[in-house]
Amino acid sequence: MVAGKASVIANIPSALSRTILDRVFEDYPEHNFEVRLWDGSVWGQEDSPRFTILLHHPSALRRMFSSLSEQNLGEAYIQRAFDIEGDIVAAMDFVSHLVQREFTMTQRYRVATLLYRLPLPPASPVLLSRPHLSGTQHSLERDRNAISYHYDLPVDFYSKWLDSRMVYSCAYFREGDNDLESAQLQKLDYVCKKLRLRRGDRLLDIGCGWGALAIHAAGEYGVHVLGITLSQSQAAEARQTVHRNGLDGRCQIELCDYREVNSKLWFDKIVSIGMCEHVGQKLMPTYFEKAWELLVPGGVFLNHAISHAHTYKRNGPSFVDRYVFPDGDLLCLCRMLHYAEGSGFEVMDVESLRKHYTLTLKAWLSRFERNETDIRNVVEDSIWRTWRIFLAGSAHAFASGRLNVYETLLVKSPQGDHSLPLRRSDWYG
Repeated sequence: MVAGKASVIANIPSALSRTILDRVFEDYPEHNFEVRLWDGSVWGQEDSPRFTILLHHPSALRRMFSSLSEQNLGEAYIQRAFDIEGDIVAAMDFVSHLVQREFTMTQRYRVATLLYRLPLPPASPVLLSRPHLSGTQHSLERDRNAISYHYDLPVDFYSKWLDSRMVYSCAYFREGDNDLESAQLQKLDYVCKKLRLRRGDRLLDIGCGWGALAIHAAGEYGVHVLGITLSQSQAAEARQTVHRNGLDGRCQIELCDYREVNSKLWFDKIVSIGMCEHVGQKLMPTYFEKAWELLVPGGVFLNHAISHAHTYKRNGPSFVDRYVFPDGDLLCLCRMLHYAEGSGFEVMDVESLRKHYTLTLKAWLSRFERNETDIRNVVEDSIWRTWRIFLAGSAHAFASGRLNVYETLLVKSPQGDHSLPLRRSDWYG
């Protein structure tokens, strides 16, 4: 009898966990996954689940669901309360359901009552890596620290899952089955054609990364390029690549904030790919005004930036803001265009590349998971886990339409006069 009672008591967390899962997912429309508990039992088992959630200890659900926010779930994953096997992008739909679901007070009370009957979560040996930022948000020094936190990871970390040119932005897929290498080269050429680059043009690349676009523009189009970045690691690597390609005379890389570019320098074209997200809404007028100031009359500015859907409302703190892109600030497209026009620019063209970014992120994630062993030899486990769910969550956000990425072609035409063509086909061809 004593042994039987001990067995029942030992199984209480397992039974509670199953009940909690029943309650939390009672209206979840997709029944395409399973949860495997620490004792080997399975909840929601299917013949071919798209993904499996592995609970590592009896207190796992208490750790995961004590606060239904993407930040809390991300922290629980990093600290190994649970794991995800299989299609992790599909698993992000489960996360989205939890975070966005509107639980009634009664439902919250019932779930909370069950959660607090589970054991307390053990102290995690995993230390969460957070940026240490101080000072005014988007001050020069704070922006440098925020950029360093994200981009100054070892170059070998990025090289394991990016393409050979180290393009860390949305690729351009002329066909859905293009490989990443081809799609990123197509993207570089597509941008150069949209800008209508001509030999001898002076191009400013704001947020040049590891220099892929600057090098392509200088080498293939014969333009003179100034690429700027706040990442010391990126600047050093980009300079080496420029030198290896024999482009020192036409391509210059500087460690420089966009606000620090000499106003006496004038450029025929400006491009900014994936940098606008770091500017911040309060400084958006400054950003576009600086671009206007640096352009010659009739000059063109291509701004490539991620935006959130106008109708999207976030529930709870953001995992990405805390652990991936500190001080990042996404705007909806209408706000972006508002600031661009307010600075004097005429909006010539806006193109959504959302589906292209979904394909790009899935390609990155595939490489990331395929090269897991090599990546773990470069960075610690918590960073690998952080970036795995960041890439998967981003892929899901673009696939669902929660996020989009737009290429906006702007022209400096003070009197409404410019030399851009009458037809889109000129820069889409």
